[in-house]
Amino acid sequence: MKLKNVLIVVNDVEKSKAFYKDLFGLETVVEQKENAVLTEGLVLQEAEIWKSALGSEIIPRNNASELYFEEADLERFAERLEGYGDEIRYVNRLTELPWGQKMIRFYDPDGNLIEVRTPAQPDRVAGD
Repeated sequence: MKLKNVLIVVNDVEKSKAFYKDLFGLETVVEQKENAVLTEGLVLQEAEIWKSALGSEIIPRNNASELYFEEADLERFAERLEGYGDEIRYVNRLTELPWGQKMIRFYDPDGNLIEVRTPAQPDRVAGD
């Protein structure tokens, strides 16, 4: 068995495609009416379709999962995030962890949690 994709629920596929392209460089691979598959296996699904399929409401900012990215130049990414056209809701602004790794956490426009860190240093681990 192989994990193929991760699906997140969004209110506006076009707006979310722009967000993930502008900030993360993700491109659209497959596009259908209510969803889009982006590079790196991220799938954007329209909220109304998802609610109908599940028969349940969607709970934004539920903090039950996150999308995790790594970026070597996190300071430059933080600047791009600050200058992004839409307001960004932060959980943690740019911070350095005790073992030297840098991290930032925030929500996408639909309340999906995102964490971006610098790559882990192989000679240092959490708790050192």
